[in-house]
Amino acid sequence: MDGGDDGNLIIKKRFVSEAELDERRKRRQEEWEKVRKPEDPEECPEEVYDPRSLYERLQEQKDRKQQEYEEQFKFKNMFDP
Repeated sequence: MDGGDDGNLIIKKRFVSEAELDERRKRRQEEWEKVRKPEDPEECPEEVYDPRSLYERLQEQKDRKQQEYEEQFKFKNMFDP
């Protein structure tokens, strides 16, 4: 019986109720009001959902930084006499 309860706990941790979502939106709106400038919209912008895995996002950042690093030294080496 204990094994079944553990399974329910896992499911409950992944489940997000509508009330929790509303609470998060309310907190984000309150934070937005604190930092909002007059030219910004009244409503806080929705979070952008990125369906990629964490690995893919980090790999993209790493590749971008590596590219910038190589680009920096590429120009430096071009002008060496």
